[in-house]
Amino acid sequence: MKGYNLWSHRPYRPLLFDVGDIYVCRIAPGKESVHFEWLNDDGENCRIFLRKRGEGEFVQVGETCGCEFDISDIADHTDFEFYVEASNKKSRVRLFRTGEAIGTVVNYLHPDDECYSFSGKYLCSPSYVRHPDGFMLASMDLFAGGYPQNLSLIFRSDDEGKSWHYVSELTPCFWGKLFIHKGEIYMLSCSTEYGDLLIGKSSDGGKTFTAPVVLLKGMNGKNGSSGVHKNPQNIMYFGGRIYNTLEFGAWANKEYGHAAMVMSCDENDDLLVPENWSFSYPLKFDRFAPELSDLPDATMTIEGTLVIDTKGKLVNIMRFGKFHNAIVYEVNTSDYDAPLSYQRLMEFPANYSKFMIKYDEISKRYFSVGTMAYDRENTRTRNLLSLLSSKDLEKWEVVCDLHDFRHENPNEVGFQYVDFEIEGDDLVYLCRTALNNAHNYHDANYSTFHRIEKFRDLL
Repeated sequence: MKGYNLWSHRPYRPLLFDVGDIYVCRIAPGKESVHFEWLNDDGENCRIFLRKRGEGEFVQVGETCGCEFDISDIADHTDFEFYVEASNKKSRVRLFRTGEAIGTVVNYLHPDDECYSFSGKYLCSPSYVRHPDGFMLASMDLFAGGYPQNLSLIFRSDDEGKSWHYVSELTPCFWGKLFIHKGEIYMLSCSTEYGDLLIGKSSDGGKTFTAPVVLLKGMNGKNGSSGVHKNPQNIMYFGGRIYNTLEFGAWANKEYGHAAMVMSCDENDDLLVPENWSFSYPLKFDRFAPELSDLPDATMTIEGTLVIDTKGKLVNIMRFGKFHNAIVYEVNTSDYDAPLSYQRLMEFPANYSKFMIKYDEISKRYFSVGTMAYDRENTRTRNLLSLLSSKDLEKWEVVCDLHDFRHENPNEVGFQYVDFEIEGDDLVYLCRTALNNAHNYHDANYSTFHRIEKFRDLL
């Protein structure tokens, strides 16, 4: 066994953990069907075995020398188990549940499937990017409360999101954002929940990444101590610098929760050199203005998104615990170490889950794909996803509802943490989706890709 100094793996195999001799790297269930893929680099003939979960013996349902397989005409809304076998090699037994999903399934993980339990059990932190060569990349991490939370998976599409295939995985990598800078792929992430802030680069389409560089030290996040918090958010270029958001704190921090920050670097500097980055001093949330004076003690800001406002100011708009409101901070773009400053409250109907805001040069409007807060009595609901628009970052309107599952139990269905891009006439997005018997609305079992064609026509 040799040492290894890259960030990327294909796959990551923890010592003494049963990953199987054959690695099933992607599952995509559908209505009465499933598609799955595995690594078969030696081209051996593989046999596929299936059964309803916990019922009878496994039955061989197919054979192939490839590394993909489809099973159709099986019972809907049913749990199944399967494995892949070749010669004397065998995969782990994997689980899936049939059922109609939304969009295109990038990846799926059954809530009882323990194949990634060395990191987590649910799919989180969707991150999307399009490479200058035209292909798409999507990443997601594996999380669960009390788990290490340190693995991210990367998938690729070469047909505009109609199909996806496994590329590689990164560890340690959590809350990661893929982005393109000067034609190359970067990943900006944490090592784990409230861990170190990391950055690494790939020059081969995401197959391999350099060893990650630590930009800011955090904590391990497992004992309630404060550390680096982030989420996949806009990478912004402003005044010759590249910016992103982060926070320092923890949910368990009763003093200030998550203190808001931004990080920035000259766009012509090497992003992999820590000394090239500057960090604004963390701003603890406080009652900055009269309109904040009546808030509960537990109120905090988290998961900011960067955008340029109508006055040409770079602002950080943050998720905030006041119904239909987000909080707007202004970034000091002349003093990179200076803390953010409170600007105002902004009416926003999708503020109880992570959101992104982007400006569209063609329509001269701001857009967001947001998880709507529609029930004052239950602000945890995430079963209504809508396309939102604003002319001025003051008033927001619902352009249309994208996925309305208010007829379903709000504790079981969720569409959340959307990462989106405006590409020509279309808006595309990646969603953390809890559907078809997920563990709960928060602990997602799908990562799904979506396209809104000619989205401006909906205005």
